[in-house]
Amino acid sequence: VQLQASGGGLVQPGGSLRLSCAASGRTFGGRYMGWFRQAPGKEREFVAAIPWSRSTTYYADSVKGRFTISMDNAKTTLYLQMSSLKPEDTAVYYCAAATSAITSTIRSSNAYNSWGQGTQVTVSS
Repeated sequence: VQLQASGGGLVQPGGSLRLSCAASGRTFGGRYMGWFRQAPGKEREFVAAIPWSRSTTYYADSVKGRFTISMDNAKTTLYLQMSSLKPEDTAVYYCAAATSAITSTIRSSNAYNSWGQGTQVTVSS
């Protein structure tokens, strides 16, 4: 499946953004969907994940309580609602799909086999 991320931009500290990730023409069809981010000079890090069933959600400690991951009923669009943004949230955000991951591995980028192209989020005054 091909993924297309969008919604990034420049926002002031404390502001909000909603990222979207659309699957090309069909449902995601995977076991988990996730968001990762990569800041300049840093490794790609886990942000949030949601299983195909949408029964629960998983978050990095750094974003818990501020970010919300969700998936639409048709399971063709993944979202990341980001609130109370901080300068340290500045990064390129990637959506990803894992077709055979298990729960214990979903915080690792290695568990995901399809990736979107990334969308830049800049938090600055």
